[in-house]
Amino acid sequence: MGRKPTITRDSLLDVAEEIVRSGGAGALTIGALAQAAGISKGGVQYSFASRDDLVRGLIDRWTSQFDAMLEGEGTEDPVGFVRRYIAATRSSQQAMNAKMAGLMVGYLEDPANLRETRDWYHGIFARLGGMTPEAQAARVAFLAVEGLFLMRINGIDEDGAWTAYLDDVEAILARLVPE
Repeated sequence: MGRKPTITRDSLLDVAEEIVRSGGAGALTIGALAQAAGISKGGVQYSFASRDDLVRGLIDRWTSQFDAMLEGEGTEDPVGFVRRYIAATRSSQQAMNAKMAGLMVGYLEDPANLRETRDWYHGIFARLGGMTPEAQAARVAFLAVEGLFLMRINGIDEDGAWTAYLDDVEAILARLVPE
């Protein structure tokens, strides 16, 4: 009977997230992860063949967690979806800082990753389709939240105003489309 692994892919991703939080995207290497996890580089490469695979694992994990927060009733109206999107963004931003977002920017340098991200956004806009005033308000609110995310990546939220700006988006959406 083989030896049971003492470290899992998920636990390596936990350690990788901590490395990025404390040292930024540049600090994340196979060697740094191996050292922080207390295993050999080969042990890391058993789960992640390269740094790119490791970054993809982190991005996939974050995307899956975020998408799970967006799940709802399948035929939901665009405004309800955007309200959930704002709530998911608000809660996910408590866990993600600008250093992790920087890792995501580097991830997008690969054309295949950029295509995958574009496809994800196309899916979002398909859910926000239509020319009703409600659908238009939902799209504008979504774009505002995405703009805030990009501002945060660039370090503009040093004073912690992020949640106040999300409050503004929610307030305007509530005025345009009362619940």
